[in-house]
Amino acid sequence: MKKIGIITSGGDCGGLNAVVKGAAQMATRNDVRAFAIPNGYAGLYNLVNLENLVELTPSRVDSVNIGLAGSEAGHSRVKISKIKDPGKYDRVKAGLAKFEISGLVISGGDDTGAVVLDLDAEGIKCVHAPKTMDLDLMPYSVGGDSTINRIGFFIRDLKTTGRTHNRIMVTEVFGRYAGHTAFRGGVAGEADAILIPEIPVDFDELYRHMKKVFTKRITESDINAGTYTIVVAEGLKDASGREIYDDAAGLDSFGHKKLAGAGKYVAQELKKRMQADDEIRSFMLAQGMYIEDLYYIPEIRTITPSHLVRSGFSSAYDVNFGMEAGASAVCLLLAGICGVTTTGYARGSVKYMDIRQAISQREVDLEQVAMYEQLGFCFGRIRREFEPQFEKVSGKIDRIY
Repeated sequence: MKKIGIITSGGDCGGLNAVVKGAAQMATRNDVRAFAIPNGYAGLYNLVNLENLVELTPSRVDSVNIGLAGSEAGHSRVKISKIKDPGKYDRVKAGLAKFEISGLVISGGDDTGAVVLDLDAEGIKCVHAPKTMDLDLMPYSVGGDSTINRIGFFIRDLKTTGRTHNRIMVTEVFGRYAGHTAFRGGVAGEADAILIPEIPVDFDELYRHMKKVFTKRITESDINAGTYTIVVAEGLKDASGREIYDDAAGLDSFGHKKLAGAGKYVAQELKKRMQADDEIRSFMLAQGMYIEDLYYIPEIRTITPSHLVRSGFSSAYDVNFGMEAGASAVCLLLAGICGVTTTGYARGSVKYMDIRQAISQREVDLEQVAMYEQLGFCFGRIRREFEPQFEKVSGKIDRIY
């Protein structure tokens, strides 16, 4: 193997430049030339028409900033299996042959991993480096920690405007059907309530908690100031199990429903309950906040940071993991181990696993949720009893998150 291609696919996030740089540097150290295939799978499909590729030489790679989010290789939200061209895989092979590329390092999430399986079945040598800010793959995936840090910062910072105006602040974040980023980011920002897809929301219980905490903060403040913060994962369900999203949002390019609107729905449910609650009117009067027809219930504001949570910078954890994942993927290619997902490097060994297992959905551990409920966080349900078990750990432990 003399030449390899590096592809990043799906959504952008922190740590991807570290994957690109780690793969390129490991390749050149082994006398293998590395090339960036631009625009994700769209670029791979159109490779046959390109005149040239950017070679990731040591000088070129030196300019890649692993502290920045996004990808120097570029992305597209294109899934090769959805391309209608019946000769699509022959076209991909022709493009690789044109540039004499013998193997691919491909970083992406579950949809990307599924395409790696398809490419492997067609005899194209490739290794999957796990990437998703949603953290819903089985192994740790680059991008998750960076996103969690961003969410935590936003939740913390929004408390300043929330407290200034005595507002309830509802922040909707990405995550699809797994609540890892909302959960961990919400804890990091000390949100009062964290609503995740794994736990259908009892809005009456959420309202009870919000009313108790919010009014207590304001009445105990010498300047009558307080706020209440809620983090909502986009794949939220109500108590009946019905998914909450805006039908008008449509589908993304992978054919998935765009799960937008959960934050707005939460705000509407809380507003309806406040409007019907005479105790809220009495509270507003007692605190000198009430103005007939203008300011009769506390304000609820919905914030959707959207792509801000996946942009900007890469956390130190993601930089380290990304470098190891990229380098490990090249090691696997050179060893002839293809069609697998690398899980990094630990204790002197390159770790990898079956792609089908790697791209299986991983949900939030509800036993961990119970611990945080014990610590005062609300998850939109009646608090479960926290009954810890005890286990002694011995020996060396691989990286966990």
